[in-house]
Amino acid sequence: MLKTLLAQLRQYKKDCLLAPLCTAGEVLMEVLIPFVTAALIDRGIEAGDMAQVYRYGALMLALAVISLCFGVAAGRFSARASTGFACNLRDAMYANVQTFSFSNIDKFSTAGLVTRMTTDVTNLQNACQMILRIAVRAPLMLLCSMFMCFFISVRLSLIFLVAIVVLGVALFAIMGRTTRIFDKVFRKYDDLNASVQENVSAIRVVKAFVREAYENEKFQKAADELYRLFVKAEGLLALNNPVMMLVVYGSILGLSWFGAHYIVAGTLTTGELTSLLSYVMGVLMSLMMLSMVFVMITMSAASAERIAEVLTETPDLAQPEHPDRNIPNGSVDFDHVSFSYKHGSGEKTLHDITLHIRSGETIGVIGGTGSGKSSFVNLISRLYDADTGRVCVGGKDVRRYDLETLRSEVAVVLQKNVLFSGTILDNLRWGKADATREECRAVCEAACADEFIGRLPDGYDTWIEQGGTNVSGGQRQRLCIARALLKQPKILILDDSTSAVDTATDAKIRAAFARYIPGTTKIIIAQRISSVQDADRILVLDGGGVNGFDTHEALLKTNKIYREIYEAQTRGGGDFDQPAPAGERKDGAQG
Repeated sequence: MLKTLLAQLRQYKKDCLLAPLCTAGEVLMEVLIPFVTAALIDRGIEAGDMAQVYRYGALMLALAVISLCFGVAAGRFSARASTGFACNLRDAMYANVQTFSFSNIDKFSTAGLVTRMTTDVTNLQNACQMILRIAVRAPLMLLCSMFMCFFISVRLSLIFLVAIVVLGVALFAIMGRTTRIFDKVFRKYDDLNASVQENVSAIRVVKAFVREAYENEKFQKAADELYRLFVKAEGLLALNNPVMMLVVYGSILGLSWFGAHYIVAGTLTTGELTSLLSYVMGVLMSLMMLSMVFVMITMSAASAERIAEVLTETPDLAQPEHPDRNIPNGSVDFDHVSFSYKHGSGEKTLHDITLHIRSGETIGVIGGTGSGKSSFVNLISRLYDADTGRVCVGGKDVRRYDLETLRSEVAVVLQKNVLFSGTILDNLRWGKADATREECRAVCEAACADEFIGRLPDGYDTWIEQGGTNVSGGQRQRLCIARALLKQPKILILDDSTSAVDTATDAKIRAAFARYIPGTTKIIIAQRISSVQDADRILVLDGGGVNGFDTHEALLKTNKIYREIYEAQTRGGGDFDQPAPAGERKDGAQG
């Protein structure tokens, strides 16, 4: 894990080296100042020698200025290294997520990935900056101050040892409890982010069902749990300060009491006692800073593991060693294909599918909910890999192709249509980055999207909000179809992508396919018989297996499932948006 994370610091090696070196210089200057102060008091003030006062005063000023310069430089270098580290972590995680297959993404919730890229990275950034400065400063200050204390008076320095033991035991007890609480805190962050994401993305449903109060209560519960844990942890950490003050003032009292006796006895000077009091503060503050470092490191350890999980996740869909970049045609073959979303679970989504689709054919796919329709087409563009068997495109196993080449030639309009913030032209050019306005207009005509685009104030330059929230479901579907057509693919897959348009528009889109992409293999998943009945052949899926694969007329005669769907949809006047025959409307009116 450490190797994975430290790899993101490589370009900041110089800053990571200079920050602790400057911090060490800062500490050394600070340690020398009390020593010079003692000389100023003993040789200057008590001796009445103003020349010595000026000399040692100037030396103290020089040491303070040098310490300040070292401190500023250390802060600059550590800030550059820590912020660069955080930036690299986010870039590396985001880049790796882009290589994930759907099955990889399924392992991490969206809220979990967001937390990892924000809160967890910020924790590591703070820990990195603290390690480069405080983790160097605190132990170095502790050692140097202790050395100077023993150099001045061995007997009085024993007070420090007692203070260190007392403070160390107290801080260890406090940290032991707080670190366990912080482990729970970061797991609760995912729940909080998930609640926010779910509510915002489904805000229309929440308002439609008047569930604001319920959602507020759910969010409040997650926030209160996080609040409770934080208060508990911070309450324990707050004990650091009073324990620290108790030990500091106890040490000062002990030094003052015994130091006064030694001064009277002539074995200790006033200046030496003054410097000892400065060093005791340095020793005890170093212990306090070390406790902060340990707490921060413990807090960030959980974050580090979560980030490393994303960075080390290997995509399930491996690029072949010598990928094939030539797809000869749009034929599709399934050879005894079985598939499950959770490998080894025994729950097969598709099982033993064998079929051949000729290049240029139009294939309809129909079946009940959970029959495996979307899973079937996902294997063609290799969004997932089959557990057993082979899926071939153009006569070659899809696992032999370069992934980018395969997905460029297999255009998919998914069941859940997604548009991105930008103009209509920006969204269309996802299909072809250098597409001209005329090319975009042509595909929009084929997808029947030009009808509503022409009515928009800015036409093709109309701004689309994130997720396409400012256009209707049917308009969103037609824009997504146009975007896919712009790729001029060898295979076009429509995964229930015309469900939000009326049957007349659906028919126009299908007719345009024959004119605009005649040589493209078209696979159309639909719930309506009218959307697939004109296809060359229709695939009926049931329970993850092939129940029928033939023409509309043949399936009506031979396939019970297809016939039942057809009769259910045509009984009483056809599809939902087709008017019933005149006689039936009249009967209904009489009734």
